[in-house]
Amino acid sequence: MNSDSAHASTALDLEPAARRITGLLGAIDDALLDGPTPCPDYAVRELLGHLTALATAFRDAARKDLGPSTAVSPGTVLPVLHGDWREVLPRRLEEVAAAWRSPDAWTGMTRAGGVELPGEVAGLVALDELVIHGWDLARATGQPYEAGETELRSCAALLAPVDDAPDRGGIFGPPVPVPEEAPLQER
Repeated sequence: MNSDSAHASTALDLEPAARRITGLLGAIDDALLDGPTPCPDYAVRELLGHLTALATAFRDAARKDLGPSTAVSPGTVLPVLHGDWREVLPRRLEEVAAAWRSPDAWTGMTRAGGVELPGEVAGLVALDELVIHGWDLARATGQPYEAGETELRSCAALLAPVDDAPDRGGIFGPPVPVPEEAPLQER
């Protein structure tokens, strides 16, 4: 990234995406926990467990507190939803948003999901994870979801396939054709 794009990254605020997810939680009763999600391997309970773990990992990545939470790839084990998730997840979402408000979070190197990456890239990935999995959670629980324009543009830029690795080395599935005139959230 050049200095202009790094500067643009530091202007990103993860709080709206985090708050949107927190806003979805009140409508999720225990009967919904075993329901399907757009994530093929996750029921709602695993998606909530994944959100808790990723909020913890990206909070620690922003703080450069590299330890067990930043060392494990999310694909290695199925996420576990703990009984106190209704208290822990909103707190972790607040913490991840607060951690990425620090300009230092966006500089230097850090680690998340066992991958070393520049802070500016980690911040973009953190935002993407919150936006995408917020949408997944809303869809799975029948709730509306509307991400902000700046968030969607950042996610679209991060997720755009590249010619030499359209599936980003197996991280993502193949691109799905979407009409160019479709709203950005659908694209």
